[in-house]
Amino acid sequence: MNAPGLLRTTWILLRKDLLLEWRTRARLNALIFFALATLLLFSFALGPDTTLLARHGGGYLWLALLFASVLSLGESFRVEQENLCLDGLRLSPTDPQAIFLSKALGNALLLVFLGLTLLPVMIAIYGIELKMGLAPLLGILTLGCTALSAPGVVYSAIANHARAKDVLLPLLLFPLVIPALLAAVKATTLVLQGDPMAQLGSWVGLLSAFNLIYWGLGLVLFPRVIED
Repeated sequence: MNAPGLLRTTWILLRKDLLLEWRTRARLNALIFFALATLLLFSFALGPDTTLLARHGGGYLWLALLFASVLSLGESFRVEQENLCLDGLRLSPTDPQAIFLSKALGNALLLVFLGLTLLPVMIAIYGIELKMGLAPLLGILTLGCTALSAPGVVYSAIANHARAKDVLLPLLLFPLVIPALLAAVKATTLVLQGDPMAQLGSWVGLLSAFNLIYWGLGLVLFPRVIED
């Protein structure tokens, strides 16, 4: 594997995806409205109990990001399927790992941006205070979004060839990302409510370990997925 060539190809493909997204912004707008609606639904379901909303705000944030990630990942290969663009990439000398990296990084960036958009809304609606500041929360948000994106791209490529792909993708993805989602929720809750027992480092380390596993497996398995 030629690392400089892989990184250059990844950047070219990532730049192409981001440019298309910036020109249309259809997926981004849909993700923002869907995630905001999810947060509002949680607040309506629990009623005016702001204490309960604040206590579980981290979980609601990650559930909104998880549900929105399904929409984002489902659209990842729709653009490539149009006019057989994916077949063109496969026939070209493009490294399949570069396709995986560009798709995973692109989806992760969208989810991080979405999380940053949801944070002030969540703080205003749920009455949450950042006990440990914004910087640790940004780091956890980045780790959690990358943990959702890497396996999601692999399963999105698999589900893209199925008839019921919109149903198959969450069925495949949700069981796999439950451990990473749990770590992200626990770490986010500690940042929002304080960490008197110094548990944050353990949950961040666990989330980082899941990232290494997911991205490593994605690099190995993705070339076989698109070849099949």
